[in-house]
Formats: sequence, structure tokens, C-alpha cells
Amino acid sequence: MTIEAADTLRKGRKFDQVLEGARKIFMRDGFEGASVDDIAREAGVSKATLYSYFPDKRILFVEIARRECKRQADEAVELVGLTLPPDCVLPEAARRIIDFFLSDFGRRVFRICVAETERFPELGQQFYESGPALVRDRIKDYLDGSVARGELVIEDTLLAADQFAELCKADIFPAVVFGVKRTFTRADRDRVAKGAVEMFLARYGAEGRGAACPPDPPGVFPDRK
Repeated sequence: MTIEAADTLRKGRKFDQVLEGARKIFMRDGFEGASVDDIAREAGVSKATLYSYFPDKRILFVEIARRECKRQADEAVELVGLTLPPDCVLPEAARRIIDFFLSDFGRRVFRICVAETERFPELGQQFYESGPALVRDRIKDYLDGSVARGELVIEDTLLAADQFAELCKADIFPAVVFGVKRTFTRADRDRVAKGAVEMFLARYGAEGRGAACPPDPPGVFPDRK
């Protein structure tokens, strides 16, 4: 059975209820360990109702992953719409990228997609399109605006967006993938974010690109910790 696109799924009054219940179980037990019985129980629906919405557990997982990734990308829209200089916006973008792939959800989704992609290539494709590719496009949009303002000098902003995301994985991501380390402090994350931004701006920053970002721009990043 192929994985259906989100707009082909049957919707109903308990659709979101099923998704929330499934999200909790997937987070608790992982993909393989999540049972349909537990998902139905957590969602407060019958198995028949669950199957009427999602006839395959993979379809259910992909829809949850798609929604979570879209939420992350929508938050990135806040950054794209800003006209603040890269010295201000890119550190926050780096922080959000790092926090996502270090989150329980981000790590679980990545591992599941890598493990299942050979058998179900559409699983990896859907996750990529709703996650990494969407965030990359959001970053590209911001870079395009920054280039137009003369703050950055970039010929290929799509490639540059990918490069920035990869810089945000330095040191941390390999340790997570290979299970070398699971816990990273805020200082660990800020170190990688700072290094990513500094290297990116060393390559693409325009001379005299303007004043750097103030330490904490009022009202711009209210969730900054």
C-alpha cells in the first residue's frame, strides 16, 4: 500500500483526536513499538474508527511527521518576513534548526525514515518534502531578501540554504546519529550555532553589511532562552 498524500485522507470530527493520540504513542514507543490498540485507546476511539482514517500505520506516522515539520517551517516564516540583518536572524534560525533535530520527535522521525526508506521510499520522500526541503526553502527566501538588501553576496541561495543547515549539524549531529551522545546543553547548542553563523557570514557576508543585531531585539524572538 502506498502512502497517501494528506489531501486524500478521509477527514472527520475525530481526525485530529486520532492524530494527537498517535503522536503520544509514537513518541513513547517509537514506530515499531506503537500498537494500533494503544493508539486507539490513547485517542479514545475504536480501532474501526482509526482504520477508517488511516488504513496503514505508516500513513498515520507520515501525517504526524508532516504536521510537525510544517509547524517548524511555519515558525521559520517569522524569520523570513524579517528585514533584520543576517547577524541577527541567522543565529536564531540556527538555534531552531539545532533544537529540532535534537528534539525527541526530530531524532525519532529521522531514525524511522532512514530505517524504512529502502522498503518504503515514499516515506522518506514525504518526510523530506514536508521537512528538510520546506525549511530549506524558507531559509532561501530570507537569503534572497538579504541579498537584495546588499547584506549578503550569494549566487546560488538554494545551495547556500543547504550549506547553512549542514553547518548547523556540525559536531552534534554525528554524535546523535551514532548514539555517542544524547544530551547537549544550551551552551553546546549555542557553540555550534555561533560557529555555523560565523563560517556562513565569512563566506557570504557583504563588506559593510550594516550594524549587527542588538543582543535581544525587543519583541522579535520572545521565546529566546
